[in-house]
Amino acid sequence: MDTLTQIAQLVLMLSILVVLHEFGHYIAAKIFKVRVEKFYLFMDAKFALFKKKIGETEWGIGWLPLGGYVKLSGMVDESMDTDQMASEPQPWEFRSKPAWQRLIIMLGGIIVNILLAWFIYTVVYSTYGKNYVATEKIQENGLAFGETGKHVGFENGDKILSVDGKYQERFDRMVLDILLGDNVTIERDGKEMNIALTDENKNEILDKEGKGFITARMAHTAVDSVMPNSAAEKAGLMKGDMLKGVNGVDMVYFDEISDAIGANKGKAVVLNVERDGVAMALNATVTDEGRLGFVRTTADKPKYLINEKYSFFSAIPKAMEESYFLLVYNAKQFKLILRPSTGAYKHVKSPVGIATLMPTTWDWEFFWRFTALFSIGLAFMNLLPIPGLDGGHVVLTLIEMVTGRKFGHKTEEIIQTVGMVILLTLMALVFGKDIYQLIAAKFF
Repeated sequence: MDTLTQIAQLVLMLSILVVLHEFGHYIAAKIFKVRVEKFYLFMDAKFALFKKKIGETEWGIGWLPLGGYVKLSGMVDESMDTDQMASEPQPWEFRSKPAWQRLIIMLGGIIVNILLAWFIYTVVYSTYGKNYVATEKIQENGLAFGETGKHVGFENGDKILSVDGKYQERFDRMVLDILLGDNVTIERDGKEMNIALTDENKNEILDKEGKGFITARMAHTAVDSVMPNSAAEKAGLMKGDMLKGVNGVDMVYFDEISDAIGANKGKAVVLNVERDGVAMALNATVTDEGRLGFVRTTADKPKYLINEKYSFFSAIPKAMEESYFLLVYNAKQFKLILRPSTGAYKHVKSPVGIATLMPTTWDWEFFWRFTALFSIGLAFMNLLPIPGLDGGHVVLTLIEMVTGRKFGHKTEEIIQTVGMVILLTLMALVFGKDIYQLIAAKFF
């Protein structure tokens, strides 16, 4: 049932985004009197789940949930229906229109996606507020790092002052800035220091820990659960116990306790614990992997959360600002993906992978925030100058506007075919990776 809820949210989100994206092309085409032959949600390869012709347009739902399309008369597109291109151009055809009109039609879907994100964020900010984890609050005691973070140069207790010279007030975005940036300025023991991150460093972070490589530095931490038959259970550790230190040494932060346990692989240690206000000493033997087998309570997120309330009209500029920043972040992430040495390309997700990010219970606030985020991502993806995407058509049209020379339909067919092969290959690889990971997680 949980999986069905995730799938339902994903299908609804994709349906909204695809229909409105294609509607952007549709409405622009109708404004310039271009005939729209088909309007489809999802792809109708060989057959459609539903179709109905109204006027000159066939409206339908395809069976393959890989986007959607509008088929314009006189245009070489993903339908690869080129028969009409052999006849003389007609006034209602796409190819008969001036280049500037064709450019607007091609940009119609992208524009609608950006406007949609802007509208959704406006409504969300005026309804739920703008929520984010504050960098200043979460690193009051400094930050804690996993093994990967320490390996690339960070130490527990470090505070992030800036990334590439810029301070980021949002912690979630600051973590992303580190992965996208090159130089991190930190404060360590009252002194400023710089850490230069190489592509190899980023590859290691992404492969081993991802965004979780950095967390809040928590003081004395309670035990949330104890693994059955673990060293912690054998030692008598119980849920609710407060961890105070190791081997008689008082420790303020949990990362100090974790490091002390990890430094005693395969050895006996004494855990200093407080239970119901009573101090206790528990004898435990650390595994060869440096673990005891318990889960600590996580950071108190509400403590670090900022909620900014806005009226509908005051939310409009904030929503516009968020949409702009997301476009910028998409561009930065794409640049990271294009650098093979970072390994970022391995973490690109298909709809199968995205479905696993959806909550297992229906959450409208999350749904609309995620839809706005994905809408900007869809706009950026379609801006890419890749044949088969809107951006590919935009580039050809801009070249025509600059040179004054129009591409022949045979050339457009070849470009479109090459683009579709590239896109389908990339999609097969990404889908294959996500399906394999999903199966492996379930059965291996």
